[in-house]
Amino acid sequence: MQNKTLLIALITTALLVVGCVEQPKPEVVKVVEKAKPKPKQKQKQKQKYITPKAPKKNIKLKEVEDENFSSDYMYPETDKKSKKKVKEKVSTVASTEVSPAAAMTKKECLSMIGQDKFDKYAQMLGSDAGAIKKCAMLKAL
Repeated sequence: MQNKTLLIALITTALLVVGCVEQPKPEVVKVVEKAKPKPKQKQKQKQKYITPKAPKKNIKLKEVEDENFSSDYMYPETDKKSKKKVKEKVSTVASTEVSPAAAMTKKECLSMIGQDKFDKYAQMLGSDAGAIKKCAMLKAL
């Protein structure tokens, strides 16, 4: 323990001493270049916008005939009487699980998964009915 603290103190001191030592500065050499003559500045030109060239072909537009136009479709009347609400029957997951479980019997479940797993599922799910539902789910897969 004492050796570690001594080693840390020694390394810290060594880093401090190395950082404080004066290092030689590199020599600075000045390079003098000959002055180049400045090019004559041109007058500022206006920026030109490039537009695409006209096509070589003369394109003639065709007339479009709308035969299937329906003002009823485009501008429908909003009557409260014409609107009908359609209710869809929403099926739930619980309702799908009940129907196969009713068809599954304990004997079928035991033959499919075995007594050990049946007991394990019954203990986890709380009753034999839960284990039978688990068998029905496995059978569906």
